[in-house]
Amino acid sequence: MKMNKNTVLAWATLIMVIVGLTLIGLGVFRYDDVAGWGFASVGIGFFAIAWVFNALKGRV
Repeated sequence: MKMNKNTVLAWATLIMVIVGLTLIGLGVFRYDDVAGWGFASVGIGFFAIAWVFNALKGRV
C-alpha cells in the first residue's frame, strides 16, 4: 500500500482524534480534581492540532 502525503495526514488526524477523545475521557471519568481539567484541556488541544492536519490535506 502506497502512502502519499494526504494519506499520512489522514492517519495522523485519526490518531490525534483518538488520543484527544481518550484524554477528555480520562479528564471526565477518571480524575475528579483539578487534574481532570488539565487532561480535558490537553484533549481539546489535540482536537485543534487534528483540525490543522485535516486542513492541510491537499495543500502540502
